[in-house]
Amino acid sequence: MKARESERLSTLRMVKTAFKNKEIEKRQPLTEAEAQQILTTLIKQRKESVEQFTKGNRPELAAKEQAEIVLIEGYMPKAAGEEEIKKLVDEALTGQTFGPRDMGAAMKLVQARIQASGLRADGRQVSELVKSKLAGS
Repeated sequence: MKARESERLSTLRMVKTAFKNKEIEKRQPLTEAEAQQILTTLIKQRKESVEQFTKGNRPELAAKEQAEIVLIEGYMPKAAGEEEIKKLVDEALTGQTFGPRDMGAAMKLVQARIQASGLRADGRQVSELVKSKLAGS
């Protein structure tokens, strides 16, 4: 507030409100995992907004949403790179006998491994890597 960073202030207020609303809805304090899930949801919403604003020829609004994404990501765990995700997928599925039909079970195992490592990864990217790994097995 004192630094007069209005964009940052409004974004942090929005995040705080999202946390408070979820707390009220749950009627108990949030866990760390739930807080991360809320932040992930907010980032996803911003990415969709950027896409819509870009299609609607509103670059100034898209830039504002992009700045909010960067700010929110600063409070999230480090995002895993593609090589790290590949390594985690390989580790999780090594020794398992999953076929292409066992996508759900394989994804649960890989997501648990990613979460245990303290990283975060894009679900779509993880899904594609798991699918290619299962198809190649």
